[in-house]
Amino acid sequence: MDRVAEEIVEAQDLHPAPAPSTAEDDDEPFPSMSEQISEQLGGVRGLIESSVPVLAFVLLNVLLGDNVAGLEKRTALYWAIGGAVGTAVLIGVYRLLRKEPIRHAVNGIFGIALGAWLAWRSGDAKDFYLPGILLTLAQVVALIVSVAIRKPIIGYVWGVLANKGKHDWFDNKELFRTFQWLSLVWAASLFVRAGVQGVLYLADQATALGVVRIVISWPIYAATFAFTVWVVRRVTRRQQAALTP
Repeated sequence: MDRVAEEIVEAQDLHPAPAPSTAEDDDEPFPSMSEQISEQLGGVRGLIESSVPVLAFVLLNVLLGDNVAGLEKRTALYWAIGGAVGTAVLIGVYRLLRKEPIRHAVNGIFGIALGAWLAWRSGDAKDFYLPGILLTLAQVVALIVSVAIRKPIIGYVWGVLANKGKHDWFDNKELFRTFQWLSLVWAASLFVRAGVQGVLYLADQATALGVVRIVISWPIYAATFAFTVWVVRRVTRRQQAALTP
């Protein structure tokens, strides 16, 4: 009997019981609003870095185009493409050398490279922005379809990003309805972004298209994301309060 007791004690020492969760942990089931927004947008630095290649393209295309610098339109476009791709690559290399996360940088390089290839192939600066417009419209369609089949994308995104990969919200009627209409909010937000850029694309306003992409895209995204986090936190906290004796 003494030997059994000793073995139990040894097992407890090797595998200590997990520390009980605190009330603070229970009250904060997912990261704070600022942490989530920072993660998704890459913080202020991420916003700046994602805009620099587009800004380089716009500035070089305007300053060098229309023979302002004695260059032909296509030559000026090539310089603008080189500036955009070059700055995107430099940002990625800089982050890599500093051993910093490069997810946002890699995404940026891919999008810039695709737009640059289309613009180079057509010789038209506006095609630089076409991949972003089409991708945004595809996201709008996906969001609407997810609501129609009662599988709201925003709910699944929230589960992955903020709920440790769990999707227990699906059995929570209030949260389910919340993610349904939030998915439509996101669809409307993205449609506005793509719609404004699409109109300028069809009007052959390449410079205005670049300016609009920089000025309105990220602010709209950030505002929609902040609204989403606020709504979800409000619903979950109200439900937790209702369960508290």
